[in-house]
Amino acid sequence: MARTKTEDHIALFIDCDNISHKAIEGIINELSKYGVVNIRQAYGNWTKDNLKNWEDKLLEFAIKPIQQFDYSKNKNATDILMTIDAIDLLHTKDIDAFAFATSDSDFTPVVMRVQNEGIKVFGFGEKKTPKPFMAACSQFIFTEKLMKTKTKGNEAVDVMIAPQRKSGKEMRQDTWLVNVLKTALEQTMDEEGWANLANIGQYINNSSSFSPINFGYKKLSNLIDAIDLFDVYVDPDNKQMSIREKSTEN
Repeated sequence: MARTKTEDHIALFIDCDNISHKAIEGIINELSKYGVVNIRQAYGNWTKDNLKNWEDKLLEFAIKPIQQFDYSKNKNATDILMTIDAIDLLHTKDIDAFAFATSDSDFTPVVMRVQNEGIKVFGFGEKKTPKPFMAACSQFIFTEKLMKTKTKGNEAVDVMIAPQRKSGKEMRQDTWLVNVLKTALEQTMDEEGWANLANIGQYINNSSSFSPINFGYKKLSNLIDAIDLFDVYVDPDNKQMSIREKSTEN
């Protein structure tokens, strides 16, 4: 008898040449909110000294290392292998979501290919990540928001921190963020201008790579409260939140 799958399965592909080992705990913690990360593969040339810091992380988080030698100086064989493996997995395994940890825009085509199959793609990378890759992902999170290094004695220690929160004023000055929120409200609101926050969140997930974590908030509802652009109503019976744009009238 076939077993019933009770959790979403997520495949995580890590480009170790373009992602810090310090971010991996935060990445897996974030993905675990959406399902079980049952496939974890890290790619790189493990004969190189610059990847030595990854060794302990591979063991700690049960990540499978994939060896790829550099066949030439001008081509990144790791990128090619990682792309091939992702496409193979797309057609051979029952995967509900893919995650790519990289700051390299070369993975934009494979992300778009996976999205074409109706499968969500989570992206993780540094703030320097090119915008085309970020935009191609269903949701993109900056790794700087997931980790920090502190000094303990003479030793550097990786620790998890709560992301630094943007203030309401800072977020209101972010034209891209304000446009994302207002567009989602306009597309989901009723005739009186109210929209259920769950519907707004779904619209945003379908239309952009937005994540409240990049602004220091775990939930969209917390960000909405802080940005102070909307009237908020919480149904006393089902506790669901609805919002509408604040009136400009005095």
